[in-house]
Amino acid sequence: LRHWRCTTRRRWVDHQKRVNTTLEQRRGRVPWGTVFAYGAPTVGAGYMYLLVGLYVMKFSTDVLLIAPAVMGVIFSISRVWDAISDPLVGYLSDRTVGSFGRRRTWMAASVIPIGAAFVMVFSPPANLSAAALIGWMAVAVIGFYSVMTVFFVPHLSLGAELSDDYHERSRLFGIRHAFYTFGSILCLASFQILIWAEDQGEAAVRQTALELAIVATVVMAFLIGFAVIRLRERVDFQGRVSERPFRAFADVVRNPHARLLIIVTFIENVGSAAIGVLTLYVAQYVVGAGSMAPLIILSYMIPSAFSVPLWIPLSRRYGKKRLWFFSMLLTGASFGGMFVLPFLDTVDARLITIIVLAVFAGFAAGCGGTISTSIQGDVIDYDEYVTGERKEGTYFAAWNFVYKCAMGAMLMLTGFVLQAAGFVPNEVQSMQTQIAIVSLYSLFPLVCYAIGAMLFRRFKLNEQAYAEIRSVLDARRASV
Repeated sequence: LRHWRCTTRRRWVDHQKRVNTTLEQRRGRVPWGTVFAYGAPTVGAGYMYLLVGLYVMKFSTDVLLIAPAVMGVIFSISRVWDAISDPLVGYLSDRTVGSFGRRRTWMAASVIPIGAAFVMVFSPPANLSAAALIGWMAVAVIGFYSVMTVFFVPHLSLGAELSDDYHERSRLFGIRHAFYTFGSILCLASFQILIWAEDQGEAAVRQTALELAIVATVVMAFLIGFAVIRLRERVDFQGRVSERPFRAFADVVRNPHARLLIIVTFIENVGSAAIGVLTLYVAQYVVGAGSMAPLIILSYMIPSAFSVPLWIPLSRRYGKKRLWFFSMLLTGASFGGMFVLPFLDTVDARLITIIVLAVFAGFAAGCGGTISTSIQGDVIDYDEYVTGERKEGTYFAAWNFVYKCAMGAMLMLTGFVLQAAGFVPNEVQSMQTQIAIVSLYSLFPLVCYAIGAMLFRRFKLNEQAYAEIRSVLDARRASV
């Protein structure tokens, strides 16, 4: 009798799961298991990108004693190489055909290279000469961003394939953004550990950074493997891309919606790139509380991750275009307000000001992270409407390349500005240097986000226009 009850209960639970999955699919919803599997690897990606983006410049200048301008050039060279690697990976993943899928094949192939490059960034041998050390970091940084492309572009492309519902995409990419930000939050513990290690000397920082990199590599490999095994891809999307790569990228340029997003994305990320690089510098040399940098970043990350459930229903009510426009203005205003930091009298006043403004910027980031990628997915469907092809990889490679170009340009500029302004590592900075740092950190993003928001107002692919496109695409698929 007990066995019969357990068997009956198990069958009932399995039946309910099947019913719930079917209902979700009928409503156009992606099942939660799929959403979780899709978002999981971005926890590791968020951790790695934050550690490289926020700490490597400081690690290189303050621990390895490499000149800021040299590191700026290294980051910029990596973006030049991305002009080849990003489009290549995007187009080849579109062209990949097989039972394992277009995207998961590339995601699986990225596991070992990502781990090797990430560990290399934080393990330069202590006995290297100055020139050899620069060469090591150049290979490590350029290699890391290159192999992350092998994962990142196919993963973003897969997200656009998992749902073709206008608002469901916001849910899918919003939760992905929350996972990514959660990984960044976890990284803050590593920041605190590295800050403690800095008090113990160079050797302690090197050893701690290496140990953290190894742990992150193992976790990232597990999460990518889980996603590759759990996710499935649409077979009907395979083989639907031009055999001529230049034609595929020409379609991106000819797409009026994509063209506008490329311009907006570049301007927006030019403004945001310096923010990521300079946060630790602002905390230590402007606010005067370097040990509080993790708290400042956490003030940004928590609302960014946990505001996602707020933005998803708001996008249904007010529209994705309006929300993204709002997020750009709020981001610019939040960071623009930080220009007052060097002029405040006390550390407490500066700390409270930057934390409050970081909270507002975090809310804006949660909105942008939820909506922007969802809109990009809609633009890819417009391309199918015009060309009949499915080339998510080509489109996300284009946007990813623009993002990296913007970041590379600002990293190089940041390095030269720090050097020209008289920046001296581990010393109290002059008012001139502080103003130079905070101008790049606040006023420049304010201008960039304002320009990007004004240009984005011209974007025409709203919910009504997308519904018309969707009806034509569904009719085409039904007739096949």
